[in-house]
Amino acid sequence: MRLSSLFLLPLFAIAALAADPYNGPRPSKPDVPYLVHADNLVATEVSEATQDTKKDDTIYTIPGVNSPARTPLAEPIFLMQSDKLMASKLELYKLDVKNGHREITMPAKGKKRNGPRPLHLTVTRVEGNLYRVEASETLEDGQYSLTPSDSNKAFCFEVY
Repeated sequence: MRLSSLFLLPLFAIAALAADPYNGPRPSKPDVPYLVHADNLVATEVSEATQDTKKDDTIYTIPGVNSPARTPLAEPIFLMQSDKLMASKLELYKLDVKNGHREITMPAKGKKRNGPRPLHLTVTRVEGNLYRVEASETLEDGQYSLTPSDSNKAFCFEVY
C-alpha cells in the first residue's frame, strides 16, 4: 500500500504542474499577428514592402505614414495562429516616416556602416500552433513592422 502511494505522489505532482488550457481570445485569421489589448485582439496591418536599391543600400517601403493598428503599450504582446508562417522567424523593426510612406534602409552585407538591427522579441508557444510574441524591450512612440526574416511581408502597427 505504501509503495503504491509513493508511486502515485509524483504523478499527482506532475498533473498539478501541467498548464491549464488556453481560454483567451483567438486570432480569426492564421499567419497574422494580432495585438493583445486585454480580451480584445487587433489585427496588425498586413502589407508587402516594396524593395528598391540605392547605391549599395536596400530600401524597403510600405505605403502610408501610419498604421491603422495602434497600441498604447510600449512592450506590445501579439498572438498568432501559425499555419504557413513560423512565429520564430518574425523580426521587429522600427520604421522611418519619409515622403508619405514608411521605410527602412538596410546597408549591403559587408558594408562598414551599421544598419538597423531587429529589436528583441520573445516567442512562446501557447498551445498547438498558437504563439505569443512579445517585444522584449521598451518601444518608443512610432511606426513598427513585424516581418518574417525570409520575406517582404510586413505586419505593421503604431505605438503611441
